[in-house]
Amino acid sequence: MSRSILPLLALTFSIPAAAMLWQSQDLSRVFAAFAAPSGLLQGCGDVPEAVALAEELRDRALRIERYMASIDARKEELVEAETTLRQRLSELKAQKGGTRLRRDTASEAVRQDIDRLVAVYDQMKPAEAAAVLTNLPADFAAEILMRVRPETGARIIASVEPRQAALLTAQMGARSVRKQ
Repeated sequence: MSRSILPLLALTFSIPAAAMLWQSQDLSRVFAAFAAPSGLLQGCGDVPEAVALAEELRDRALRIERYMASIDARKEELVEAETTLRQRLSELKAQKGGTRLRRDTASEAVRQDIDRLVAVYDQMKPAEAAAVLTNLPADFAAEILMRVRPETGARIIASVEPRQAALLTAQMGARSVRKQ
C-alpha cells in the first residue's frame, strides 16, 4: 500500500514545479531575493525590530565589502611579493652561476699551476728534486710526487733519506684514502 503512495506524492510535487518552470522560463528570477535592499523597510518603518534587523544587515554587508576589499588588497600584495621573490630568485641564480664560473676558473688556474710545477719536477734530476721536496710541507710534497711520472717519483723517493721517504709515502697513502 505504501508503494502506491510514493508515485502519487512524486506526481503531486512535480506537477506544480513543472508548471512554475513552464510559466517563468527565467530561473534566476525564481531563486532571486524578493526584497530589494533599498525597499527592505518599505511599510515596516514603524516596527523597531525590522529597523534594527535592516541596520544590522546593512552593517554586515558593509563589513563583508570591507573584508572582500582587504582580501583583494592582500591578493595584490601577494602577487607583488611573488613577483619580487621571482626576480630575486633569478638574480640569485645568476649570481650563483657567476660564482661557480669564477670558482671553476680559479680551480682551473690552480690545476694549471700545479701541472706546470709537476712538469718542472719531472725535468729535474732526482737528487735535486729530492733535496727541494724534503724542505716542502709533507702534504704538498706528497701531492707533487703523486702527480709526477711514476718512474720519476720512484727515483725521487729513492734519493730521499729513508725517514723522510716513509713520511712522504704515508702522506701519499693518506691522500688516496681521503679522496675515497
